[in-house]
Amino acid sequence: MTANQPADQPHVAILDDEPEIRRMLSDALQEAGFRTTCYGRATEFEAALRRTAPDVCLVDLGLPDRDGLALVHRLALESGAAIIIISGRAQVQDRVTGLELGADDYIIKPFDPAEVVARIRARLRKGRSGAANTANSASFAGWKAHFDRYMLVDETGRETSFSHAEGEVLRLFLESPNRLISRAQMQESLGGAAGDSFDRAMDVRISRLRTKLGEDPKNPRLIKTIYGAGYIFLGEVRWS
Repeated sequence: MTANQPADQPHVAILDDEPEIRRMLSDALQEAGFRTTCYGRATEFEAALRRTAPDVCLVDLGLPDRDGLALVHRLALESGAAIIIISGRAQVQDRVTGLELGADDYIIKPFDPAEVVARIRARLRKGRSGAANTANSASFAGWKAHFDRYMLVDETGRETSFSHAEGEVLRLFLESPNRLISRAQMQESLGGAAGDSFDRAMDVRISRLRTKLGEDPKNPRLIKTIYGAGYIFLGEVRWS
């Protein structure tokens, strides 16, 4: 971050081993009103995250000192930032894997910096619109979800962590209990490009949430699939 970047601007951390890409993204984002910090190696990026909490992390998968997908997964579990992968890997399976591991979006290289700026703005708008409910904890069916620390707590006090991406889906369900949520509504609320990769990523996140909630996958009692229509979360929810 340079000295002329106001601290109240949204903060984007850029991790890419190519200096030209870091420079291009940083220039475009600063011109659009963001402040940025850039890193060429995962080690320095992770060290910086212990001192600061960016709003968005742009993460390249082809890193010289760390597996990019493993880093994305760790960020999803431990960070409250939105995670956007920037990668030259264009195969559908790569995109699906990145989303399954907790990324919020996936942008394929080469890209127009304006597209990255637009995607980041969209992610931050999703976060603000979802923040209308400012409560950080919700109780339901013997569980308590703490969205400020990404943790589920059962009636015995046993804690189970969930990722940022899983938390977005869980909050969406808990904010609209006993109502059908269609795939289109999920895509509109959570962002990302519609299509098979988004649908599969949602299926994986919901499956993981069901497992963490101790649901019977063949007959879930809380998160019901309405085939051809979407999902319904059944139960009473109390926010605090």
